[in-house]
Amino acid sequence: MSPAEKNALPILNVDRIVVFLFVLFMLSDEARTLLNNSGLGWAYLLLLSVGIGYVVTPVAHWAAHKLDILDVPRGRKDHDKATALLGGVAIYIAFAVTVLRNFAFTPELKGVALGGTLMLIVGVIDDVRELRAPVKLLSQTAAVAILIYHGVVISFLPEGPWGTVGEWILTAVWVIGITNAINVLDGMDGLAAGSCCINLVFFGLVALLNPQSDMVFLALPLVGACLSFLVYNFRPRRPAAIFLGDGGSTFLGFMVAGIAVMGDWATDHAVRLAVPVLILGVPIFDMTFTTWMRVKSGQVRSLREWLEFTGRDHIHHRLEDLRIGRRGAVLVIYIVTIWLGLSALALQEATGFNAALQLGQSVIVFVLLGSFMVYVSKQYAEIERTVGKNDSSE
Repeated sequence: MSPAEKNALPILNVDRIVVFLFVLFMLSDEARTLLNNSGLGWAYLLLLSVGIGYVVTPVAHWAAHKLDILDVPRGRKDHDKATALLGGVAIYIAFAVTVLRNFAFTPELKGVALGGTLMLIVGVIDDVRELRAPVKLLSQTAAVAILIYHGVVISFLPEGPWGTVGEWILTAVWVIGITNAINVLDGMDGLAAGSCCINLVFFGLVALLNPQSDMVFLALPLVGACLSFLVYNFRPRRPAAIFLGDGGSTFLGFMVAGIAVMGDWATDHAVRLAVPVLILGVPIFDMTFTTWMRVKSGQVRSLREWLEFTGRDHIHHRLEDLRIGRRGAVLVIYIVTIWLGLSALALQEATGFNAALQLGQSVIVFVLLGSFMVYVSKQYAEIERTVGKNDSSE
């Protein structure tokens, strides 16, 4: 079977027609009322977004090929065929239709949704015509300003002008950092969308337990949209038919960062500020550790170089280098993400010594990941030295 045949994705077949009819039913007032009155409002958000995403993603695939918005194999890219880049648009449509159908906007929810929309638009433009790093950073800063304007701000510093400015800066660092961390994590089939899906599941669980309805209202439609996208992006024994593109990865990164900021984490115990950090532990660790290694080695010497630097030194690359395969590397990251998410859930109810134990367990995970990445880096350096000696002796 040729690469083209492997990636073929017909818009219409029997299962998609059935799902389309299911979506039409779910969009009816009767279906929404039935599930809401049964205490299954969360299931309505999830099922509707899954159905819409499943039907819309093949349309996005078709549109990407028609408009030539494709990821063409070259350089460090390992796929063997030009692949559609509008997966993020399909995820956004599934999310937006679900949210608009339920239409329960608060200012905070509106701020996250509007900022995410801006990220999607700029990301799709970047997929069509590559934007310079400063332009992308400026757009991310504008999206953060939208969050702050709508009251979505990290809030735990003392009141006053300096506290307010400090919270704005922390919010910008957090959101821009997570957005770019998810973007660089999008290097293997199923990795970014699957990891974000797991992150969003845990944010949804935390929100249901507290409860925090705005987080539920945003997280669950995104979970459903990611699940439907993964059907086409993380396929058994076949390459991905469609990629997130920068539009999708920056949209998802911004959304998980914004949802995390919405959470009321430190109302009674400051240690619960660690909950969103643990849930998003893998992208935070990957971005922080690779940045530190690049600065230490002299590969990055300025903010501009950091924004524009690309390399095969992220955690998924290191795992792949262990010969466990790309799918194996993705599954390992899924497992670590779930582990950290469970630790975050346990931390929700922990105090005192129990909270310290939970944090200690998570620190051990990060130490192991860091040690692993340093080990692989040293092995590469040793191989290069050995090859250099052999070349010079010849």
